[in-house]
Amino acid sequence: MSSGHPRALHRKGDNTIAYHALSGKSPGVMFCSGYRSDMTGNKALALEEWCRQHGRAYVRFDYSGHGASGGEFEKLTLSHWINDALAVLDTIAEGKQIIVGSSMGAWVMVHLAMARPEIVSGLVGIAAAPDFTEDMMWNAAGEDAKAQLLKHKVWRQPSPDGQNETIITLQLIEDGRKHLVLRDAIPVKKPVRLIHGTDDNSVPWITSAHLMEQLTSSNVTLTLVKGGHHRMSKPEHIALILQTVAGLITEISQA
Repeated sequence: MSSGHPRALHRKGDNTIAYHALSGKSPGVMFCSGYRSDMTGNKALALEEWCRQHGRAYVRFDYSGHGASGGEFEKLTLSHWINDALAVLDTIAEGKQIIVGSSMGAWVMVHLAMARPEIVSGLVGIAAAPDFTEDMMWNAAGEDAKAQLLKHKVWRQPSPDGQNETIITLQLIEDGRKHLVLRDAIPVKKPVRLIHGTDDNSVPWITSAHLMEQLTSSNVTLTLVKGGHHRMSKPEHIALILQTVAGLITEISQA
């Protein structure tokens, strides 16, 4: 069962990864969360409950430096988080998988599909943010922020609410350039469903449109939600996500 304290995936030489998993039917569902998010969000929990009700295998987890997993956030990069997801996919997930990726998680899911085409049966991207370290961090940074990054290797910006601060490391930017996917055709031939809000102020919906264009799969759809914001966590958004996952499972199962 997937309740109570998370289980731990111990990896030699790497951080311990916290996760919850359900056993069930294939294809299973694996959720990849966003940058500085964790596996306790509304979307991850709603997917888990839906999978439990339908007897479907499910996995949610925290990347290194996030949530209940080990590791120091500022020392970690996309390479670490892709490897975390691959470790969970290879050792925890049961059978074929539909990967559901939120924001940065949609960037991660693309890499999972390229690395494990024999396991990944389909993708669902929510407010997809591929290449965000370059396009939404570095390219959008002012000259002062870039100068601080180059000099101090880190840039910090207090948030308006005073609760959290934006933290960008030069290591994150430089590592992200190794994993950019929107610059060339993306060799993923599995069905892909993308959902994006038109009022997303963090990642513009055109990013999902660009991702759709670059994917080599001919079976890709993009659903735009008028007025939707980046988190896509309102009840009607959750319902759309669950409906999309259910529809993709049916399509894959009948193929």
